[in-house]
Amino acid sequence: MSLENKEREDIVKFRIEKAKETIAEIPVLLENKFYRTAANRLYYACFYAATALLINDGHESYTHNGVKTLLGIYYIKENRLEKSFGKMYNHLFNLRQTGDYEDWISIEEEDLIPLLPQAVIFINTIEQLVLNK
Repeated sequence: MSLENKEREDIVKFRIEKAKETIAEIPVLLENKFYRTAANRLYYACFYAATALLINDGHESYTHNGVKTLLGIYYIKENRLEKSFGKMYNHLFNLRQTGDYEDWISIEEEDLIPLLPQAVIFINTIEQLVLNK
């Protein structure tokens, strides 16, 4: 699927806004002790930003694993994003998978609190990358 420039720009802007809206949900979820849901939303906030970056640069993936892989290949390995972002994204991916699909696994507030500021920086960094293209 090839996107026209205007359509690509619109999708990228939409995904960045979706990432920001989603990250804004996290404090409310944490306050109400919805830790599994908070882990899910934290991952998705970063996922929306990551897909915005990939789409912005003409890369496409149809799976979550594909997004993770492409992010690693085109941005982490090429030092366009810090390695710490790759580690954080992988950790969020695994946390979300565990929270959504595993029984008897506990996700606690202390698992999420350190990830929230990192995710905000990740989203803001990606926003700057796509705006400065």
